[in-house]
Parts: sequence; C-alpha cells; structure tokens
Amino acid sequence: MRVLAAVLLTALAAAPAIAAPPLDMETIMADPDWIGAAVETPYWSVDGHAVYYSLKRDGSPVRDLYRVSAGGGTPERLDPGAVAAADGSSPVFDRAHRHAAFLRHGDVFVRDLASGATVQVTRSTATERDPRFSLDGRWLTYRSGNDWSVWNVAGGAAAPAALLKAEDDPKVRKDDDLKDDQQQLFTTLRQLRADQDAMRADADALAAADAGRAPEPFYLGKNVTVVDTSLSPDAHWMLVVTQARDAEAGKVADLTHYVTDSGYAETEATRPYVGRNDPAPQSLRLLDLRRHLSFDLDTSTLPGIGDDPLAAIRARTVAALRKAGKADQADALAAPKKRPVIVNGEYSPGIVWSDDGANVAVQLRAIDNKDRWIATVDMDRHVLVSRHRLTDPAWINWDDNDFGWLHDNRTLWYLSEESGFSQLYARPLDGSAKALTRGRFEVDHPVLSPDGSTFFVRSNKVAPYSYDVYRVPSSGGELARVTRYEGMDDFTLSPDGRALAVLHSSPYVPPQLAVIGSDGDGAHDLTDTRKPAYKAREWIAPRIVAIPSSHGAGTIYAKLYARGDAAGRPAVLFVHGAGYLQNVHLSYPAYFREQMFHNLLVERGYVVLDMDYRASKGYGRDWRTAIYRNMGHPELDDLLDGKAWLVTQHGVDPRRVGIYGGSYGGFMTLMALLRAPGEFAAGAALRPVSDWTSYNHDYTSNILNDPQLDPEAYATSSPIRYAQALADPLLIEHGLIDDNVLASDSIRLYQRFIELHKTNFWMSLYPMERHGFVHPDSWYDEYRRIDDLFRERLERR
Repeated sequence: MRVLAAVLLTALAAAPAIAAPPLDMETIMADPDWIGAAVETPYWSVDGHAVYYSLKRDGSPVRDLYRVSAGGGTPERLDPGAVAAADGSSPVFDRAHRHAAFLRHGDVFVRDLASGATVQVTRSTATERDPRFSLDGRWLTYRSGNDWSVWNVAGGAAAPAALLKAEDDPKVRKDDDLKDDQQQLFTTLRQLRADQDAMRADADALAAADAGRAPEPFYLGKNVTVVDTSLSPDAHWMLVVTQARDAEAGKVADLTHYVTDSGYAETEATRPYVGRNDPAPQSLRLLDLRRHLSFDLDTSTLPGIGDDPLAAIRARTVAALRKAGKADQADALAAPKKRPVIVNGEYSPGIVWSDDGANVAVQLRAIDNKDRWIATVDMDRHVLVSRHRLTDPAWINWDDNDFGWLHDNRTLWYLSEESGFSQLYARPLDGSAKALTRGRFEVDHPVLSPDGSTFFVRSNKVAPYSYDVYRVPSSGGELARVTRYEGMDDFTLSPDGRALAVLHSSPYVPPQLAVIGSDGDGAHDLTDTRKPAYKAREWIAPRIVAIPSSHGAGTIYAKLYARGDAAGRPAVLFVHGAGYLQNVHLSYPAYFREQMFHNLLVERGYVVLDMDYRASKGYGRDWRTAIYRNMGHPELDDLLDGKAWLVTQHGVDPRRVGIYGGSYGGFMTLMALLRAPGEFAAGAALRPVSDWTSYNHDYTSNILNDPQLDPEAYATSSPIRYAQALADPLLIEHGLIDDNVLASDSIRLYQRFIELHKTNFWMSLYPMERHGFVHPDSWYDEYRRIDDLFRERLERR
C-alpha cells in the first residue's frame, strides 16, 4: 500500500528556540487570532507593480487592506486615507491597454494608463459592479443591481443603457367593448384620445432624435419580476431573466433567539424545506436597445427538454399514491411536457458576452437538476441555439460550470464533467467540441491570459490531494505545471499575464501570498502572517494514506494522525462536513481547530483518521454521485473500511474507536451509530441533519430529488428513520440559531429517542451560535464535551 507523507514548510520543521507549553483545550479553541490571520482576496495593482490583499484585524472582524511590492519587501497596512487612494479590486482593461477600470468603495473609476490620471465615474450610495470596456475602448459599461449604465471614455455623463419596467405598457390599449362603445358615442372622448396620441407621438420623435435623453422604457409586463440582466459590451443588446411575480417561496421555517438585547425571545425567518416549492422557472428576453425591440427566447428547443429523467421513480410513486387512494397527490406529480429551467448563475456567470458583443452564451439548468445546457443566441432570428448539453442521471454538479469566450469572439470554452472528471473544452460556433485537457484528475478555475493564447487552471493532476497551477494553450495541448506548492488555494493573473499572485498553504500554515512568473520561474513569498507562539509549536504532520475499498470503490484517501506504535490504542474517526468537500489535501484545512484537537488526542495516545469518503470533492463524477438516492450508505461503507484498516494495519483496539463530525459529518456520525450499532464505542454529532425532508431545497433535491416524488430516497437517507437502533453513547451538539441545519433537526431526533426509551444519549445546545460557531467559549464547551465523551468511553475500557 502506498503511503505518502504531507510536507510542512521548512520554517515549521525548524526547532523552536523556546519550548512551547503543553497543548491544551483552552488554547486550541481560543480566538484564532493567536495563530495569525490568513491572507485574503489578493489582487494586482493596475500597473502590476504591487499586490493588494486583506487581513483580519486582531480582536475584530474588520479587514485591513495591505499593499506589498510584487518583487518583495515589507507589506504596508493602508490607513483610511491610503485606502481611499488605493487601486480597487478586479481591474479590467480595454483591448489596446490604454485604460483600466476598477471598483473602489462600490464606485467605478477609470485610469489613463499613459498619464496615470484617474477619473471617478460614479459617486453614489448604490454599489456598482461588473465594469467592462467595449471592444474599441470607446465605452465603459457597468451595473448597479439590474440597471446598466454606459459611459463615454472620452468624457460626458453616464447614461442608462435601458429602462426596465415590470409593468404593462400604458401605450398599449387592451380590447374593451365598453371603452369602444364610449369612443363611438362621444366625440369629446375621441378628441381627447387623439390629443393624447399626438402628444406621445411627438415625445417619441423628440426622444428618437435626441441622444441626450433617457431611453424609452421597456415594459416587461406586470406579471413578472426581473431576476437578472446582462448588457453586451457595445450596449447594443441586453438579456433579461424574469420569473413570475406570483411565484411562491413556500412556508418558511422560523428559529428563536433566546439571548437578546431586548431580553425577550425573538424569532427569525430562515428558509423553506426541500420540495415545499421548487425554484421558480425563469424566462429569457432579448432586448435590441438600438431599435427598441423585445424578443422572447423559447427554451423548448433545447435538446432533451421534453424528456422525463425521473419517469421510473415517478411511475412507482404515482402507483403507490393511487393504491393508497391519494389521487390528487398522484395527479400533482404528472411530468411536465417541457421541463422548466433556470439560468445557472449562482455558481457561475450565467450569461457571458463575447468581447465584440456579437455573441452571447447562456448557461441553463433544468429544475430537476439532471441537465445543463450552454446555448448561444441567434441575434437575427432571436432564438436559442444549443451548443452543449451535459446530462447526468444523478445530478449536475454545482461546481465546475465556468464558461466563456476566446478572444476570437467565435469560440466557446467551458468546463464539463462528461468524461467523469472536470475538464476544459472549446467549441467554435461553426465546429465541434475539443477537449483542451484530458485525464483522471480535476481542472477548475480557468483563467485566460490577456493575449488569449493560454489558459491557467488549478488542478490535482499529480495526486488527488495535491493542487497546483498549470497552463495549457487555448488551442489545446499538454498541461504544464507552473507552481509546485502542492497546497495551492487560489491565484490571480497579473495585468500583463507575466506573473501570478498565488495563495498557497500547508497543513499548519494558513494561506500566504507569493508571486511567481507565469512560466513557473522566480517564485518568492511575500507574507508570513503566523504569530510566534503558533510557529513555536511542533505539530504532528498528517500522513496521507490510501485505504482500499472493500466495496469496489477503489482507493479512499485519508489523513492519519499518529505517533509511534498504535497497537492496542484507541482511535477516532473524524468525518468532514458538506458532503461535497475535500479535506484530504496538502493545504491548510477549513477544520484547523479540529486538526489541533487531533494533535491533542494523539499526545494522549490516540490515532486519528480523517477520510474523504464517497461524495467528497476532488475525485471525479462517480465518487461525487455514488450517494444518489442513498445518502449515508456508501459513505458508511468507506468509514467502516477505514476502521478495519486501522485495526489490521496499525493494530488499534476495535472496541475503542470513536467517531465525530459536524454538519454532514454529524449526519454521518448518526448514520454510523444507527446503521452500524456496536462498531463505534461512542459518537459526537455536531449540528447534524437527522431528517433530510427538513433541509434546504438546492442541496437536497440534487441528491434525493423532491420528497413528494421520491419519498423512498428520503426514508433511506434520514437518520431519524433508524432511531430505534441506537445502542452506543451519542452526544448531540447544536447551535440554537443555526439557520443552515435547523436545531429542530436535533430536537426532533432527541424526542424520538425519548419515545423509544433509549439511554446513553445527551444533547448540548448553544443559544448564540449558528451553523459555524464563532465564539471561543462555545468552541471550548463543545470540544470539552467531546473530549470528555472520548475519555469516558474510549480510554477507560
């Protein structure tokens, strides 16, 4: 079996000058300011000579802005005056590289790159975003909410690109027999109408001849609401996304704040449960702003839009309902003739224009989560043209949906899982798709170089747990490795494309900033934000191990925390949250407190195993979708394989193995104790889902479909359905104001245990914590109780 060691930075490996005090719970659960803040949101200065980044201020949630020379030196924290003069984030450049636009405090600024002169384009209380130059560099467009403006770079006032009104056009008269009768009867009424028509015609003529006037409104109808808009760079076209105004969100669950400033209990609305109202279908409208014309874009031509991927499940459920005499419920589950869609804009842009504004691509997703389409718009015929369909019998990934245009304005690029792994593709409008990358590894975060010749991507090509930046020609070819950090978290390309600012980290080093040439040369670090007391400690390096699946799934990667001979020792399995999350990697973990807790356990003689069970991110489509309609089952198989591996390979005591985790990890702790009683000596379930019917729609319906349509999947996957099997000690911990997994999940399960006359279960509630705890006192109390449970149940046998 192959065992791979995680490598720490040299600075951590060096012996400290003064021995650090013994590790204790108070320290590791304290405010993480003692560790040192992670570098956040780096971006390049407009001239490419410096990099800006943010750091959390000690003892405060405030983020300070820093600037450091790209060549190295001492970072400078900017005072409020310097922040007011700093380059803003996400600068964009015109094609000739004469001007740059950026955002500062929600306003738009434009800089002449030759003279350095900077013009403030907006000064408003609104938040502007998405600045973009037209291909010829004459115009700058930007948005505030769904309203777009156009500014002439040569000077002049900004003007609205379009005025959208979600109401009926007052100039359009509806047929009305009574009104027609009055017009025939009364000459005065006929004259008044004629006068109104003449005034409107004159106003329209004046507006058409005067470019200085605001544009004529587009009336979208009173029955819709605007969800999103997107303006072409040349301000010729606009796409408008709408949904029905009367779309119902469903009944919203409430939670209660018991500790408040007022002294009274106060309620807070959260979200509907899954399936209590599907997302509202969306529609697309194309606006020709120059000719003031509007066209509805029909989605019924998308390939497969009339299919019913859930036909077999639907038939079984409908038959069961009819047999039970529930004809109305059965009728409500009838398949639509055309599946409703939404613009897939939550985790990707949704709508992307070519640089010249002549072409636009839209990414659409079926509400049943089984299809994703990338379509372009034929501007002459005003129709959608499907360019790529990704279909999945389980569900379309919410990640890896990036797409855009090459600089030729005629070639689409996109990420797709069609090969089983997220890879980069390109397709010219008049040709076939071509894979730019290939392999059994993941590719994400594609960034096109300024000259359009090269893509830079993040990938785990070397090993599933090792991430770096790679480059590949935009015409396709071999991936060339640019960085060699193995723990590469994010990157941003310099304005000239010759360098990258990267955030990299390692198991005990929070994300730090470095700059490296785009060819991979000249890497140098710019920050080290760790505090001396933290750096002085010698942490236990997690070893990345490969555990064979006994269920045909292949290799399960895991982190092993251990020292010396483990024979006869107790062990703990830690289960990461989110389901689709990767925690076995060489970067700084989101679970950094838990990692320090694992150090504490190892110092007391434990072995700790942290596994990327099936459903985890980073291992391809099949690993992700293995849990479809069956949550908690393949993952438990993997966890039990991990326990067996600890016993056979390291000799841990099988009677003294505990398990714990939060959120999805809490759910899996419940499934482990309830579906495999006797396997674990104790478990701690933090903020766990106990009944998937009460979780949110977007996440749950992907994996389990709607509960009305697929009740079997919910019954199979919900721990509360297995409550009668509880035999091993269980600690449940939950924040009372958790608006993600509601505390009612734990309270309902607790009541179920009461009714079943179960013993050895406890619950600890935290009145001022949401899903992710933020107060050190709560962190300490939470983990003190977990530690006490393990001491009592794993150490005293």
